[in-house]
Amino acid sequence: MDWGTDLWDQYDIIEKHTQSGLELVEKYVKFVKERTEIEQNYAKQLRNLTKRYSPKRGSKEEQECRFSNHQSFLDILNEMNDYAGQRELIAENMMMDICIELTKYLQELKQERKMHLSEAKKAQQSLESTYKQLDSSKKRFEREWREAEKAALHAEKMDQDINATKADVEKAKQQAHMRAHIAEECKNDYASQLQKYNKEQGHFYFSEMPLTFNKLQDMDERRVRKLAQGYILFTDTEKHVMPIIGKCLEGITKAGTNVNERNDSMALIEQHKSGFERPGDLEFEDYSQGINRASSESSLGTPKGPIDLLSKNRSKNFWLFSKKSKLSPSSSSLSPFSTPPPAPSPSNGPPSPKFGRDPLSYCLKEINKTVKPRISSFRTLRRSPTVTEDFGHLPPEQRRKRLQQKHDDIGKELQKEVDQSEALGKMKDVYEKNPQMGDPASLAPQISQTAQNIERLQGELNKYESWLAEAGGRGETLRYTAHTFNNNGAHDVYSAETAPPDEEAPDPSHAIYAEFDDDFEDEDITAPIGKCTAMYNFPGASEGTISMQEGEVLAVVEEDKGDGWTRVRRANGDEGYIPTSYVSITINK
Repeated sequence: MDWGTDLWDQYDIIEKHTQSGLELVEKYVKFVKERTEIEQNYAKQLRNLTKRYSPKRGSKEEQECRFSNHQSFLDILNEMNDYAGQRELIAENMMMDICIELTKYLQELKQERKMHLSEAKKAQQSLESTYKQLDSSKKRFEREWREAEKAALHAEKMDQDINATKADVEKAKQQAHMRAHIAEECKNDYASQLQKYNKEQGHFYFSEMPLTFNKLQDMDERRVRKLAQGYILFTDTEKHVMPIIGKCLEGITKAGTNVNERNDSMALIEQHKSGFERPGDLEFEDYSQGINRASSESSLGTPKGPIDLLSKNRSKNFWLFSKKSKLSPSSSSLSPFSTPPPAPSPSNGPPSPKFGRDPLSYCLKEINKTVKPRISSFRTLRRSPTVTEDFGHLPPEQRRKRLQQKHDDIGKELQKEVDQSEALGKMKDVYEKNPQMGDPASLAPQISQTAQNIERLQGELNKYESWLAEAGGRGETLRYTAHTFNNNGAHDVYSAETAPPDEEAPDPSHAIYAEFDDDFEDEDITAPIGKCTAMYNFPGASEGTISMQEGEVLAVVEEDKGDGWTRVRRANGDEGYIPTSYVSITINK
């Protein structure tokens, strides 16, 4: 069954049906476009959400990421950012594979339909023109035949009229014969036009129009098939990224399972452990028998009392020192915790403390007197201590950690300077062997600056090592290689812990750093900061992206800036962006 056979007389129906099909394609394209806009807005809102809740660099929240529950929350934010990237990828693929493809195909269908309908109209117009010619010849034949009959009757009447002359009769006969001849010609023309019209009509209804209708049927079936593929792509596009979305959701679940409350508690202890011992018991001082000042001083000689603990924990309010209502305004110059001395009793000799009112106030007063040679006032303990270079203002444990961290940082910086010296040592050798590549003397300022940096950092490293040893830490001396240059341009290697015999320290004018290539050709190429391994295939069809295959290893040139894309480079030099969630990234330390 086909349109040409069964719908030969339904031209208007076929025209409306094909137009309705094209309108459906347009409607579906518009639907998918609005879906992509929803996906893009959803992804944008997710990115804004993760950005809003991500800790700012150097903020308190970032410092708390050492705790597993804080770090897991950051992992959830990162996974949500990757999830947003997949929603963007869904929108992009739908736009490319459905909207753009169907729009192009729709334009082709419109042109094809217009051409087929134009052919049908031309055939119909040709048939109508032939019919008009047939109708005209038919009317002429009818008119001429009537005229011929009239002429024949008139000739017969004249022949029977006895009053008519022979000439009139002969003229009437000739006129009737001429009319009959003309009528016969019109009859033959009408028969010819009728035959021609019947032939064209048969061709129109049995050949030309069925062929056009069948072409329209084929076009409409192709449209339906293409639209069905678009329907399937609507789901396949999302199914394609479902594994990655599943990994994002698994990452969120993993972030929840990685929370370890015990480790968080231990991390808090490790971070804020002061190293002080708990305060010892205060000795009872009997004022009736006199005060043993020596014992009081010895009891305060070590940081065991609550006063010393207060100096290290200024933010903590011990109950022992919380009775500010007992303070006298006149005693502020001595201590915020001392009270006016009790009035001496003239009859009993030594003053007697009024324990019934506030015994601790009198104890603190006496303690304040005994420690006055060491500290001028307890008030100074409540002020922010002066930050010193050796971190002496910190508790022992925190001081040791800070010194160790500073020691390690200086060691890394020193190693970097040493690497700089080694690198430009090689560069100087290259310049001396190949003068056309550069002047070795032009490196002198950089050499001098680098050597000074090495000397300065080595001094700081030694200083922090001594402080670290004093604090009970273990400082590992960084072993590195420095270079000295002789008059011939050669350089000697020695350890930082042992100076070369019979020589001065490295000449500051010869230590230098520069990252260079022996060929000096790839100076503008950004050095990789890590590498990544593709977990999925990526076509890289968009402008600025690069394709990759599962398992392919690429160099990372630029990290993800929060938009879900990472810049990578192949071994052949090709660069482009790939989705961050498609790869496993390892950054160089």
